[in-house]
Amino acid sequence: MAALVAMAAAMSIAGMRDHRRVLIVAAPAADDPRLRTQRAGLAAWGAGAADRDLAVVEVVGRVVSGAADDAGSLRAAYHLPPGAFMVVLVGKDGHVAHRSGEPVSAAILQGTIDAMPMRRAGKR
Repeated sequence: MAALVAMAAAMSIAGMRDHRRVLIVAAPAADDPRLRTQRAGLAAWGAGAADRDLAVVEVVGRVVSGAADDAGSLRAAYHLPPGAFMVVLVGKDGHVAHRSGEPVSAAILQGTIDAMPMRRAGKR
């Protein structure tokens, strides 16, 4: 999981377009239990996420990890309220493929990504 976050840290989300799918995990604070749940699920899914070119970007309060973007611009662009927990999956083409106010399981992420046209085209 840490490798997924660190790999993309030097790039903006826009710079990842066409190369990576991006999972944005936004939480109001580092001690949010939903953030811990989401991190644990992603850590357990590690190889599956890497196989699907998934970069994880966290927006915790005003701190961003995993991308060069600032918290304010990410919150505005992806409609992430500062006091709320939100998970947003962005496809390689830049479209929002999934949005949830609760942690998202690896099974849901995998199913959503595997149904994406670019993923299906790459598996042929």
